[in-house]
Amino acid sequence: MALPSGMDSAKLSEIDAKIHESIAAGELPGAVLWVESQGEIYHRAYGARSLHPEREEMTRDTIFDVASLTKVMATAPAILHLHERGLLSIDDPVAAHIPEILEAGINPRAEPVDIEPTALQTLSIRQLLSHQSGLPPSISMMTREFLGYDEGVRRAASIGLIEQPGTRFRYSDVNYILLGEIIRRVSGQPLDVYTQEHIFGPLGMTFSTYQPPESLQADIAPTEIIDGYGPIRGEVHDPTCRRMRGVAGHAGVFSTAKDVAKFCRFFLNKGVAANGTRLLDAATIDLATRTHTADELRAPRGLGWDIGSPFAYQRGENFPHAGYGHTGWTGTSIWIDPASETFVILLANRNHPAEGRSIKSLRRDIGTLAAEAVGYRDKAPTPEPTTTTQSDALDRQQTAGGDPGKVQNGIDFLADRRFDLLRGLRVGLVTNHTGIGRERRRTTIDLLHESKEVQLVRLFSPEHGIRGTADPGEMVQDGRDPLTGLEVISLYKIDDRKPTAEQLADIDALVFDIQDIGCRYYTYVSTMGLAMEAAHQHGKTFIVLDRVNPIGGETVDGPVRTGQGNDFVAYHDIPIIHGMTVGELARMFRAERGLDGLDLKIVPLRGWTRDMRFDATGLPWINPSPNIRSLTEALLYPGVALLEFTNLSVGRGTPTPFEVVGAPWITEGRLAERLLKEKLPGVYFIPIRFTPTASAYKNEDCGGVRIVITDRDRMNAVDVGLALGRAIQTDYPETFTLDEKGNTLLRQPDTHAKWLQLKSNRALRRDWDKELRHFKKRRQEYLLY
Repeated sequence: MALPSGMDSAKLSEIDAKIHESIAAGELPGAVLWVESQGEIYHRAYGARSLHPEREEMTRDTIFDVASLTKVMATAPAILHLHERGLLSIDDPVAAHIPEILEAGINPRAEPVDIEPTALQTLSIRQLLSHQSGLPPSISMMTREFLGYDEGVRRAASIGLIEQPGTRFRYSDVNYILLGEIIRRVSGQPLDVYTQEHIFGPLGMTFSTYQPPESLQADIAPTEIIDGYGPIRGEVHDPTCRRMRGVAGHAGVFSTAKDVAKFCRFFLNKGVAANGTRLLDAATIDLATRTHTADELRAPRGLGWDIGSPFAYQRGENFPHAGYGHTGWTGTSIWIDPASETFVILLANRNHPAEGRSIKSLRRDIGTLAAEAVGYRDKAPTPEPTTTTQSDALDRQQTAGGDPGKVQNGIDFLADRRFDLLRGLRVGLVTNHTGIGRERRRTTIDLLHESKEVQLVRLFSPEHGIRGTADPGEMVQDGRDPLTGLEVISLYKIDDRKPTAEQLADIDALVFDIQDIGCRYYTYVSTMGLAMEAAHQHGKTFIVLDRVNPIGGETVDGPVRTGQGNDFVAYHDIPIIHGMTVGELARMFRAERGLDGLDLKIVPLRGWTRDMRFDATGLPWINPSPNIRSLTEALLYPGVALLEFTNLSVGRGTPTPFEVVGAPWITEGRLAERLLKEKLPGVYFIPIRFTPTASAYKNEDCGGVRIVITDRDRMNAVDVGLALGRAIQTDYPETFTLDEKGNTLLRQPDTHAKWLQLKSNRALRRDWDKELRHFKKRRQEYLLY
């Protein structure tokens, strides 16, 4: 949908009228509005700041107690900042930072039959952020008044579960009290100090603070009048935060509309402050503003943010559900619509001079009129679910944790967003035949070429060519795509395999959309890394359309790359099975290969969870290369391909590549017998003879084994590859070229030497175990799902 430039002044005047009507009806004494769209600002003040002891007119620079906006303006971004610094991971167990929570047990109000005994051990920071913790809404459920920050934290940590974490959305201040304490313990700074130093200060939010000083008191809008005390002014309204002496993760921040606008702009700019300083990675902003809740249709929540749930009244009826926002009890709200580069801020003190009045209808009216003011004339359609729902949990054995009907790759998500990230850009596309939409009918090339929002300039192809038909090592030449007429540059034939300055001169952004298979030496990720280097060198934006990892995102195994060798089959220091998506790898490459200045954007997956293999996604299988023709072959490839450069046939030129291994000089029965003695779990070896029609031993009769996966959850592909090499080396040491070629893909010299000595898999693993554990920690900060 193309939106008109400039805001409709008549619609803005209707907003003014609605606010005045609400003030006249006694719903609120006054308010400050800020509507901003593509740099155009509408900033107004209405009514009274205070009605007691005498009337004060509202001003545009009035300071408000923003209540629960604290969660998204202070606590959540501080957690994400620590996550990026590597000081914590959002998937850390809460108990790793607040170990006393393990003593809390189950709250007396819970139904304990539904709560697993280990629930508190596995409760994660992500679940706190997205309100899926299973903790009660408030510590006010606990009897007796209290005073002091430490006592508030103690109560939050000891209140206990009322339901199983991760099963449903339940909005809870307890979550954010705990998050505020995690920030304090991890950073060594109180929450107010950390947010001032790392969020408010760098963003230039001059009047945003906890515990506002005396010098600001006169500019603060008061809230409720308490008998014998007068109006609460300059002191936080939330009673729990007030008892915690004004600093907590769930409430306590005071701010102005101008400062809140700076914060909204920071999110719209994907983590970049007005002065150009990047405070958060763009991928982190995307992570925070995508849905993380299980019951997405009822309550889609990001990391703090409300992603257009039925409770987000401030969205109105016309803004798309792809936006995000939050509200505060005192009468504050934010809605951000990235597609139109618009945000709407309403700051009000609806609970002055007393509680009891609702402004839900006003929030809804303002959201609807603001959307109409920027060109959304029709009511937004209700979105389809895109992540696992509670009912899906019944089918987890079949679908491995996700919903096979609702997984979307990055291209599908981008298309749903009308290619907003590419609007107005000249685009170069690095892709091949695997770049397709969910319905398989349309390629990414076609979708971008036909979109009126995108100017597709040039195509770049990886190994195997733009249509994926070339054999390994076959030099694919430049050409033109027959369907679009676009120039196709073969990156595989260029000496350094990077786009050149000339090829990028008329391009603003490189887009990458290729299906990887989750293995270090599958070269598509090398192509991505080299293209990222070129984009960095020549000042181009790099956009990854993320795709699922077909072998899943949980298994991480094999030696981490070390030593010298062919870096095109070992681009980065990662293990054989990395358990990451291409988008996550791109984040790692940028951080660890000196590409800090690269403008990297990730269009994320929707509905995929790390325990899902490809056949659980419902996505159409496309052979990512000529000899990976099934998920079984993708699962075996990381192990069997270790032997690819030796003098064996790994099944190329047969109907089942990587499921058969052999050579003319191998006795099949002896090899199968030796492998079966290894008693490898989840796999069986059958002696066979086969004749490849291509590649190694073309048209020669070979003896060998067929590898049959009997339990893919127990099968370890790396162990299979090592066992194959050891068995063949045992019987054919003079013929087998494991000594010359066995380290080409293994890339671990010590392990290679012991492999030749016929050491057991357990002994081989000791060589890389320490580095693998270190990689798993490195990997955490780059994960998006």
